[in-house]
This record gives sequence, structure tokens and C-alpha cells, in this order.
Amino acid sequence: MKLMAIALSAVCVTLWLSSDGVTAAGSCEGLSTLKLPGTTITMAQPVAPGGFPAAGGGGDAFKTLPAFCRVAATLKPTSDSDIKIEVWLPASGWNGKYQAVGNGGWAGTISYPAMARALREGYATSSTDTGHTGASASFALGHPEKLVDFAYRSVHEMTATSKAVVNAFYGADARRSYFNGCSTGGRQALAAAQRFPNDYDGIVAGAAANPKTHLDVWRVWITQAMFKDQASFIPPEKHRVIHQAVLNACDKLDGVEDGLIENPTKCRFDPAVLVCRGADGPNCLTAAQLEAAKIIMSQIGRAHV
Repeated sequence: MKLMAIALSAVCVTLWLSSDGVTAAGSCEGLSTLKLPGTTITMAQPVAPGGFPAAGGGGDAFKTLPAFCRVAATLKPTSDSDIKIEVWLPASGWNGKYQAVGNGGWAGTISYPAMARALREGYATSSTDTGHTGASASFALGHPEKLVDFAYRSVHEMTATSKAVVNAFYGADARRSYFNGCSTGGRQALAAAQRFPNDYDGIVAGAAANPKTHLDVWRVWITQAMFKDQASFIPPEKHRVIHQAVLNACDKLDGVEDGLIENPTKCRFDPAVLVCRGADGPNCLTAAQLEAAKIIMSQIGRAHV
């Protein structure tokens, strides 16, 4: 096993290694005819410096991108799969390495900002929507293969395809391959390390949303507590009050009052201090809201254990 894994519990980092300045050996447009198993190339076009169409915001971050070859593809490892990927290849100055980037939440979109960071540092890079669009789990109902794609298969398929695209463009394999992900991306990193240890030489697994079963059961539990009935719902305007009360109780535990709780596991906060002494109001919790808050807070520290 050649894999080196780095697990980071609370932060996401960007991988950096020096550039060796490798230039493309093939044409970008020529990649449109590349034939790979279960793969349809849907785009292969050069992008001028600062010319990426940054739909959805983040335009300033993309204005500093160097020229690159943008390749989009659809992968179908099963008849019900519809995995979209993009591969970005530096037109010049390639550092000889490949960095795949992970997703957040329920994925459902290409991680363009993370790809941009990798590209600026000289990497060939890729990302996937994991086989669906939209930021919810509705895609999985009645589609077990799409659930498998989201769980782990899409990242592996993306990696194999991306490496082939890299070879076709530069005329050589990447010297090193890395995965860099946070939250859902951290979970993807752990799944890749366990299931496909030969896919990457190194992995950054930041703030991994794992173990997935425990995490999602916890989400269902707190949702049931919050939406048990209309009285249990804690309106968003009261979240600020709860936040401030927690800071008041625990901010100074590290000896510094700075608006941060350095070690949440040492915080012992009882939301009962916020119970309304009379009628409901914006700065207190009703009895039903208090019970919901207790259930939610009782499990926050255990969500990623």
C-alpha cells in the first residue's frame, strides 16, 4: 500500500508542493475524442487567463487563474449512474502532480473554488458532483446505485478518468496523486483510503463527516426534536440568543474572552438558564423549545465521535 493519509479533525487545508513547470504535450480540443470506458467527454476547451465563467459567484477568485484546459465528462459505471466531473489542466507550468478535491454537504455540484486553488498552485485537478444535482438527499430515494456513487464510487471513477486525461494531455502520468477534502470531502478521503488505497499517494482528510451512520441518525434525532410539533420549533431569531448564552458560560474557560470556545468538550452549558419566566419572548425559550434544545445540545459533542 503506497498511501499516506493525513487526518485533520477541525480544519481544512490546501495541499501545496513546488512547481516543476511541465508544459502540455497534446492539444486541449483533441481530448474531446478521447475514448475511455463508461465515459462521455462533453467538453474540451482551452480557457484563457482569468477567463473561467464563474457562475454562482466567486468571480474575483477565478480572475487570477492561469490558462488551462477545461475538460468535462459524464461517467456511467452503472445504468443508473450520471456522474459529472471536470478536469482542469494547466496549459503551462504543470507541477507534474494531480490533486482531486472533495465536496461539502450532500455534494451535487462541482467544487470549482477548491479546483481553482489547486490549479493556481500548478496542479492538474478534478472534482465531481458525485452523481446528482442539488443539495439534498432526495436523489437517493429509489436509486441505490446513485447512493453508492455518492458514498464512494464517484470519487474513484473520477480519479481513474482524470489520470487518463492527464496522461493524454501531457503525454505522461502524474508523478504524485493527492486527494484534498473537508467535511463531506473528509469523509470521501477516508473512504478512498479504505477502499482504493492505490488511487492516491497522499490524502488530506479535514473535519471528516464521519462515521456517516452515527452522524445521520443524530441529524434525524435532532430534526424530530425540533419539529415534534409547532411548539417545539426554535425560530432562527432565537439562535443568536442561545449562541450568546453559550459564549457567556464558556468563552472564558481558556482564560481569554475572545468570542471563541477553544475546547467545546469542556463547555457545560444548561439551556434552562434561557427558559421564559413569563410569556414567550425573543430572548427566552418556552418549555417546549427548552426540551428541544436539551436534546440537540446533549448530542452535539458526540456527533463526530
